[in-house]
Amino acid sequence: MPANPFYWTVVKFFLVNCQDFCSAVTEVISTTKGNTMATTDLSDRRVLVTGGARGLGLQMATTMAGRGAAVVLADLDAEAGAASAANLVAQGHRASFVHLDVTDDASWTAAMPEALAALGGLDVVVNNAGIEITELFVDLDPANARKIFDVNVVGTMLGIKHAFLAMRPEGPAGQGGAIVNIASVAATIAFPGIAAYSASKSAVDRLTRVAAAESGRLGYGVRVNTVCPGLVPNAMGAQLANDTANLGLFGSPDEAVGAVVGLTPSGRLATEQDIADGVAFLASADSSFVNGVALSIDGGMGM
Repeated sequence: MPANPFYWTVVKFFLVNCQDFCSAVTEVISTTKGNTMATTDLSDRRVLVTGGARGLGLQMATTMAGRGAAVVLADLDAEAGAASAANLVAQGHRASFVHLDVTDDASWTAAMPEALAALGGLDVVVNNAGIEITELFVDLDPANARKIFDVNVVGTMLGIKHAFLAMRPEGPAGQGGAIVNIASVAATIAFPGIAAYSASKSAVDRLTRVAAAESGRLGYGVRVNTVCPGLVPNAMGAQLANDTANLGLFGSPDEAVGAVVGLTPSGRLATEQDIADGVAFLASADSSFVNGVALSIDGGMGM
């Protein structure tokens, strides 16, 4: 048996306090039993989502609005963005639209005051806007690579910049908050045909960590995290499957999808709701001590 006095001190402490500890655990279990599907309350959150007019961005905004948040959809497509915001309002949610080109610093400078006015402040920025262009290395068009990096990397950097300017203590919102950047499982695996996209999403992951460190060092009070979604069967996911098949990497789009599922321990593709739930968590008080991390929502594909 252990002879270390410290060991027995710890054992004695545990035995003395075990009853109180076990009672506390029992109380927690009893209060949560039957409530395992509870959703995060975001009624005190004011959120801006880039690329929010459609697809994954719209699902994120819809999910957070459904949990009480006020949301601004920021997008380059004014018609689709305004329509999506109006649809959310018709459903009883607090939502509005601002026009934004994430690659343009001046566009951010114009959009942020409009968003803050609509929301009455700002607590969360979701840097979701992104593009993907499938190409083999031997066919690489530098213009396509630059476009991907402009949207996915520079756009995210500008989103972080303007979120910090708004939410740091001396900013117009001034109460701290959270930034959620959207990367991809492509940042963690090697998949053919998406070199520029994969590199851009790896950059988003690294930007997230640097931004979290910088925010902490400068006392901004802004947490910065990233989400790495798995393949989602939406318009972008379907385009990727078609493109990889057209390039001869797979025999058909279905074969491409099957390859992804085969690499995924959970045995399926992600859904937009899977990803939106993770973003809502990182936007909430439930993640108040989660900072500078990448949350993989990919069914284990990238582990």
